[in-house]
Amino acid sequence: MTIPEQLTYLRKGMAEIIREEDLKARLEHSAKTGRPLRVKAGFDPTAPDLHLGHTVLLRKMKHFQDLGHTVIFLIGDMTGRIGDPPGRNVTRPPLTQEPIDRTAETYKQQVFKILDPVKTEIRFNSHWLAPLQWEDVIRLTSKYTVARILERDDFAKRPKDGVAISMHELMYPRAQGYDSVALQADVEMGGTDQKFNLLVGRELQRDYGQQPQIVATVPILEGLDGVNKMSKSLGNYIGITEPPEVMFRKIMQISDDLMWRYYELLTDKSLEEIARMKAALHPMAAKAALGKAVVADFHSAQDADRAEEVFNAVVRRKEVPADIETTALPEGVSTDAGVRVDKLLAKIGLAESVSDAVRKIKANAVEINGEKQKDLVLKDPPAEFVIQAGKHWRKVR
Repeated sequence: MTIPEQLTYLRKGMAEIIREEDLKARLEHSAKTGRPLRVKAGFDPTAPDLHLGHTVLLRKMKHFQDLGHTVIFLIGDMTGRIGDPPGRNVTRPPLTQEPIDRTAETYKQQVFKILDPVKTEIRFNSHWLAPLQWEDVIRLTSKYTVARILERDDFAKRPKDGVAISMHELMYPRAQGYDSVALQADVEMGGTDQKFNLLVGRELQRDYGQQPQIVATVPILEGLDGVNKMSKSLGNYIGITEPPEVMFRKIMQISDDLMWRYYELLTDKSLEEIARMKAALHPMAAKAALGKAVVADFHSAQDADRAEEVFNAVVRRKEVPADIETTALPEGVSTDAGVRVDKLLAKIGLAESVSDAVRKIKANAVEINGEKQKDLVLKDPPAEFVIQAGKHWRKVR
């Protein structure tokens, strides 16, 4: 690609590039010298499974790799112990070493579903942060003022709301910024909620005599609800290690408007291609194509075809899946009047609790052998039956 073509390729799916003219100059210098850019993105090991929200950033990192540059997947095992506020008016508790190590291992297994391992460095920031002496830390703190740190929105709001800011939290942006110094990053990437921290890295590099990095932010991906940031804690996520059928079904649940945003941020289709699809395809067909593309990225094309077949059979044609799990009738659910359906659902894992099962029954979300189960008791139960709660089935015998 020419340099303008490279910039167009990198700009797609980006929220902001600071500064784009600097990125252009670095790309030109790289082309002349043959030295690949060093592109860094940090991930604190807060949860073991990555979801599609994380892959927006990973995909843009892969685009730099496509152009021949080196990507640094930085695991913040030290900054994770500090705890960065999660963009809300709260303190995020620091992590301990055991879950950090466990999560870091799962990250290393998952990121290569997208990134090219040959062009990827996996680094841990404890390698340079842990050896710092007290004098080094003091020198690092001297390079940024409290007033500048308090410009960050989530810090600025807390004193007004009477919520304390701990001193260790003020260290987080500087520790993250020092990562860029240690790695001599040309580009640092992150979500738009990380912009302040990324800019700290840019300024610290200048203080340490380095050329300041380009800051490149990607949009925050909305979850299945189309409103909140995709998050496991909110339950609105699609995990990249989830089974193909689950991933496809979740994609089919999103709104039509959100679907096109997913196309832009989760696929390599150009904006022109997406516009043509939007004009030519029925939304349901476009959504199915998106579901297959996402499943194929993290599993295989065959898995994607199979996931679509299962969805069509189970959701559209209301067929019972051929491979549903069979379970024995649990103890304690049978009475003289029949089978207590609420207790059955809880015991076989189709409801979180008996009260949750009651809610599902009252909401007409439970079927037995294809018939709505409106009563808490199944009278005269057959020797074998299929029970369905939402999109989940069990064969009971």
